[in-house]
Amino acid sequence: MLVPLSWLRDFAPFEGDPKDLAESLDDLGLVVEGMKQVGKGLEDIVVARVLEINGIAGADKIRQVLVDAGAGEPVSVVCGAWNFAVGDLVPLAPVGAVLPGDFAIAKRKMKGVTSNGMLCSGRELELSEDHDGILVMGAGENGGPVPGERLVDALGIVADVVFDIAVEANRPDAWCMAGVARDLAARLRLPFAVPDPPESPVASSGQAVSIVVVDDDLCPRFTARVLTGIEVKASPDWVARRLTLAGMRPINNVVDASNYVMLELGQPTHPYDLDRVGGHGLRIRAARQGETVTTLDGVERRMGERAIGGSDDRRDCVICDGNDNVLGIAGVMGGASSEISESTSRVLLEAAYFTPMAIARTTKRLGLRSEASARFERGCDPEGIDRATRRLCEILGLTSGERFRVDGSVIDVRGDVPTPSKVRVRTARVNGILGTGLDDEAVTGYLERIEFGCRSAGPGQIEVTVPTFRPDTSREIDVIEEVARHHGYSALPRRRPTAPQVGRLTTYQNERRLVRAVVAGFGAHEAWTPSLLAPGDHGRVGLGDEGVCVANPLVPDESVLRRSLLPGMVKALAFNAARRQDDMRLFEIGHVFPPPDAARVAGAFARTGETVIDEREMLGIAFAGSGDDAGTASGAWMALAEAVGVDEIDLIQSVGTDAGEGTPGGLHPTRAGRLVIRGSGAVLGVVGEVDPGVLDAFGVDSERRRVGWLEIDLDVLLHDGHRRVQVVAAVSRFPSSDVDLAFVVDDTVAAGELSQTLHRAGGGLLQESTLFDVYRGSGVPVGARSLAYRLRFCSLEHTLTDGEVGELRRRLIEAVEQAHGATLRA
Repeated sequence: MLVPLSWLRDFAPFEGDPKDLAESLDDLGLVVEGMKQVGKGLEDIVVARVLEINGIAGADKIRQVLVDAGAGEPVSVVCGAWNFAVGDLVPLAPVGAVLPGDFAIAKRKMKGVTSNGMLCSGRELELSEDHDGILVMGAGENGGPVPGERLVDALGIVADVVFDIAVEANRPDAWCMAGVARDLAARLRLPFAVPDPPESPVASSGQAVSIVVVDDDLCPRFTARVLTGIEVKASPDWVARRLTLAGMRPINNVVDASNYVMLELGQPTHPYDLDRVGGHGLRIRAARQGETVTTLDGVERRMGERAIGGSDDRRDCVICDGNDNVLGIAGVMGGASSEISESTSRVLLEAAYFTPMAIARTTKRLGLRSEASARFERGCDPEGIDRATRRLCEILGLTSGERFRVDGSVIDVRGDVPTPSKVRVRTARVNGILGTGLDDEAVTGYLERIEFGCRSAGPGQIEVTVPTFRPDTSREIDVIEEVARHHGYSALPRRRPTAPQVGRLTTYQNERRLVRAVVAGFGAHEAWTPSLLAPGDHGRVGLGDEGVCVANPLVPDESVLRRSLLPGMVKALAFNAARRQDDMRLFEIGHVFPPPDAARVAGAFARTGETVIDEREMLGIAFAGSGDDAGTASGAWMALAEAVGVDEIDLIQSVGTDAGEGTPGGLHPTRAGRLVIRGSGAVLGVVGEVDPGVLDAFGVDSERRRVGWLEIDLDVLLHDGHRRVQVVAAVSRFPSSDVDLAFVVDDTVAAGELSQTLHRAGGGLLQESTLFDVYRGSGVPVGARSLAYRLRFCSLEHTLTDGEVGELRRRLIEAVEQAHGATLRA
């Protein structure tokens, strides 16, 4: 927000270096992002009257202009602007003048014509942002400027400073000159006063204006008054000057008065041409679905569109005439049908308080923001409306003369208007938060200077009445923030916050990193695929219904929450294959959203009114390298299970083609299976090979290669319930002895069972058993096989003797023969 220092001085006597004022504003939280000096460097600029305009041979973009600069002899200048005519008064920078920005004017020759100066635009003089042509001056307040007069004297220009202040969304009071001045005056302990003009002269024509507020939840307060004797003309120079410095373009005295009051006091108002308002009145209601209005910017806006679900808090508020025709969007922008024109003689002036969230939703939905909506959506002061309308009438009366009147009494329709809130503040709490040593009197002094009411509620207790222009302050901590701002953030003691413990990764996070490292060791690159899929993607991988659909997707092709990592991963393989990168392995750790259980959803909705979306973190690995297939995925699972320490997981191979009971969705019917936790039957994941039909559906050539697939539920994988207990054993300092034994057993005997028998018989001296050979063939009966183990014996107490090793060997052979009917193979 652009804030001229001269305007701030209307409220308090600010003196001193503007840089010091900027530092005070910064410390108050009103950060000054820029500061510009205006009105300097114009001392040499004079007023000139255009006498002649002549063309220049060989030039079609510049002309020779003769002007009277008050020196007797005409001055010849060359100018490229075309927006002025003979007789106009324009600013002339003569040779030797220095414009703002240290731009020196020298004599120049163009196309053979000498230019003895320069005619200036508003931007070149830093008086406005207009650079479309020369600044053309009309008649001034005291008869108008004369040729040769200094520009600063003719326009009443004084040197000024404009602060560019970044006002945060939680400070609605600071969106006006009075709010900024109030804060700054409180910091500098200067007297502060807001203009409070009396009521304008009242006359009654006997023609009543009707005001009907249909939806007072959208508009809790609406006031209107009729102004007569209006003469639409240019605003006084001081009004136009201040609007320009604040970044607004002057239009006419009626509109400018409305904008001036909004910038000064923070209350937007809206003047209507009463003779163009049908039904001689206004109706304030919620827009009907599909209603349209053409706003002042010439754009037709469609109103009343409901969000999905059609909740009432998404309504748009509109202003209609007495015949219920829409005139404008309440709190945002008026309509073109009743705007002020040169023929306006009677004005219906609106000043209202609209529900902030209603305005915020409308501006977001329509993509339309204005200076008014920026203030209404943050919360204007409902009790400041009367002061603002009196101020507007005061300013408008300066240009309308004695005929200006307020026709009849003010119409004021009130609903549930916010009232001043009361907050109990503890001085000890203030000091505890800020690290200060303030007493009750000091806290009260800071708050009363910004118009917070304070009353003692006992020692160390203050009852604070928050004014209505501060809707952002409703809790004790909010009031403490105000104390901090006016005590000075720079004056607060600095402390380094300490935490009770140093932050660290959780066990789950550490183990997830382990999983990522193990999978990267398989030669897989990590991929990130979207969690939103296109409709039909689940069907193309055989996962059936879509599942959870997003109500308001950014794009229609990304509207379904993924149920599996498979669709996105196959898309990634297709994307890379199209760029000749088809020999690769990819993995992703991401969230999936299975269809929620209907009974669970119904129960949750009954309890809280909200649906419950299930969400799980999964690991998906696609093996699409040369030679990869289901076996690669199966081997990767065994390596991962060993690294993580998982036991009692069974691989249940597919037995059919039904994705619900047999083959996991998207996988080959005879080369896939589910990983199931033994005992509970809970599914940990799937392993196998992607169905060729799925690959072809996504553009991956299934004839060139197979794609192994492993998808694991990480929440289940890393759960402690089925993890192998890691036993740490002492390391012997004595040498070990290795013995190889081969047993011939029936094919029905599992190698793992035989290994368990060996360990039971070996006791603590059998340190390790490794199956290193499985043999069928000559010397082995049909229906049997030879299992060869390397056994390592070691003691923690001494080196084993040959006799001890021989006894252990005999004991193990005997145990296996008795338990499994095995025979020792020579």
